[in-house]
Amino acid sequence: MISCTRSLAEVGITMRHKVAGRKLGRTSSHRRAMYRNLVTDLLGYEKIITTEAKAKEVRGLAEKMITLGKEGGLHSRRQALAFIIDEKVVEKVFTELASKYAERPGGYTRITKLGPRLGDGAAMVQFELVK
Repeated sequence: MISCTRSLAEVGITMRHKVAGRKLGRTSSHRRAMYRNLVTDLLGYEKIITTEAKAKEVRGLAEKMITLGKEGGLHSRRQALAFIIDEKVVEKVFTELASKYAERPGGYTRITKLGPRLGDGAAMVQFELVK
């Protein structure tokens, strides 16, 4: 019987304690661009279909953009313009969505599970803004 004297850390296997966020198999720049696109589409169309992991990552970013719209100042608008790709969507956030959610203290999005994707079995969800 042969015993292994090397630890898991020496082999390169470590536990991910206190590591927030998902990498989603992309580089950091690709991931940020994907998040910006998803947030822009969600706020523009108010409903999108994506994977569960992507929706959970983007949820906080989308809610932050709506909160910026509710604040309504010039600095908030510039912060939103720096993240949201389409200026028309920023205008929508600061007019329609800000007034729609004026009395709501957060929780602007809903994730509804749809089942696995046919090609690879990824968990798909409908990601939408609440009414």
